[in-house]
Amino acid sequence: MPRDTLSQDQIVRAAIALLDDEGLEGLNMRALGKRLDSAATAMYWHVKSKDNLVLLAADQIWSELALPDLERVGWRAAATTMASDLHEMFARHTWLVQAFAAYVLYGEGKARHDDHSLAVYEAAGFSGEQADQAAGAVFTYVLGNAAGAAATASLTRRLDKDDGAEKRFQDAMADAREIAMRYPRLRARLDSSAAADYAAAPDRTFESGLQALLDGLERRLPPGHQR
Repeated sequence: MPRDTLSQDQIVRAAIALLDDEGLEGLNMRALGKRLDSAATAMYWHVKSKDNLVLLAADQIWSELALPDLERVGWRAAATTMASDLHEMFARHTWLVQAFAAYVLYGEGKARHDDHSLAVYEAAGFSGEQADQAAGAVFTYVLGNAAGAAATASLTRRLDKDDGAEKRFQDAMADAREIAMRYPRLRARLDSSAAADYAAAPDRTFESGLQALLDGLERRLPPGHQR
């Protein structure tokens, strides 16, 4: 595809697909050009660099998040929806979790989301720094919960490319289980049907933790502002 027929939007959407498939480590202009049937050098006519492309791709995803109408739903329902949607977004695009460790992510889409998040906690009754702290606490909780899925996706890609990696992984998990069985609470957990393996979390762990966090924030609200 000649460079004059490409658009930045086409490149960004192709980059998102490549990132979803290959992670941050798989993004390069040559691979992207191959997907677009174009020379790698043509990418640079529309994006400044690989780093800039990551920012554009991340912000495109953020801009697609729906924001709850605070005139129709209460703050807690809005906070739950935003946190759940963000968690699902990280699950669909696990490379975004990786990106937080390597980039300062910003842009119109993320700013729109962050501004609305502050509006949610201001609607609850928090003000100034308190609203910022509440929004930050929930965001950090969501990002932390997404880290496991991101690590699994990255590991899976590595296993697919390394013939001996699967056996090393299984050996490591067996060693981890053997050590865990020496401790009574871990042993009881592993012996129950609720835990498929040492690293597994019980069902609805994210939802339970989110509501516990919102319970704690709600208790900090001034009287008359609960829910």
